[in-house]
Amino acid sequence: MPMSQAVQAAIPSPPAEFSSFSLGPLTIHAYALCILAGIILALWMTSARWKHRGLPQDTVWDIAIWAIPFGIIGGRLYHVISSPDAYFGPNGDLALIPQIWRGGLGIWGAIALGAVGAWIACRRAGIKLSTFADVAAPGILLAQAVGRWGNWFNQELFGGPTDLPWGLEIDPNNTNFPDGTAPGTLFHPTFLYESLWNLAGVALLLALDRRFRLRGGRLFWLYAAFYTAGRVWIEMLRIDDAELVTLFGTTQRLNVWTSIALLVFSIGMFIFLSLRARKVPEPSPYLPGYTPPAGETAGGSNNSPVDNKSETDSRNVKSASQSSDTRANVAETKNEAAKPQRPGDSGPAT
Repeated sequence: MPMSQAVQAAIPSPPAEFSSFSLGPLTIHAYALCILAGIILALWMTSARWKHRGLPQDTVWDIAIWAIPFGIIGGRLYHVISSPDAYFGPNGDLALIPQIWRGGLGIWGAIALGAVGAWIACRRAGIKLSTFADVAAPGILLAQAVGRWGNWFNQELFGGPTDLPWGLEIDPNNTNFPDGTAPGTLFHPTFLYESLWNLAGVALLLALDRRFRLRGGRLFWLYAAFYTAGRVWIEMLRIDDAELVTLFGTTQRLNVWTSIALLVFSIGMFIFLSLRARKVPEPSPYLPGYTPPAGETAGGSNNSPVDNKSETDSRNVKSASQSSDTRANVAETKNEAAKPQRPGDSGPAT
């Protein structure tokens, strides 16, 4: 394919000056804006799903306040550990570690440490961590889909050379442009692959949850399985520097092996929880012994849908009992009225 034709069909990268801009004394980075936009959309979706389940509306924000900063720190730590050369190598710079706007957040570090923050907040709120994880799973995947566009602005984390019509242009003067590669070479837009994969996953998770009411952590593990299945093949396309690990005679990037291990584990957890769900009723979203205060839930109801059903059944039993007592009293009154009155009786006793 002629180079001019390939360039015409390529996906252009934004100019370098688009990666950041100044606002007074502040420098705003496009990567950070993509991450922020993803967080906002995740909160919006999670809040809507939380309300739909009848859970205390303010609680989701209390949990997010803990989970988000924990997740950002965890994501950065995972990136530093999995790609240490830029920080601890011969030409490494430790000052780069806190500079997250330059790119570099590992999703599994974000999930792991974010879960710790969410667990702390859930314990304080009386909510099961699995409840929050199931509600938040589609929103997390939506945030990942949007956040990946930060790699496009930074012209980073792309795949190997390609002549496909959706190949990605990279500025030859960019520090991420591979050495020894001819200018004008197009690369796999792995950021786009992952973004589209994640958006498809959001639609799939919402559809499956609506159809099968996946509770007790099952939707979260389904999210983990879907994401890692895509991450395996997308990660294998990438050519940026990464830690290489040899297992079973095969050398691959650390994130490939991590994704494979998590894929297998996630499928196992989903199967285990699904088998258990057949034997036990749908679990309460609250921790054992916790009852939310009156008026705290989204609809003014104090209980979860499961608790509401129990409360309704209890009211029905009580109502039936009261109706039975009323009928008995009416019958007794009629019997008394039907008895022949003896002299001196003035009528039924009151």
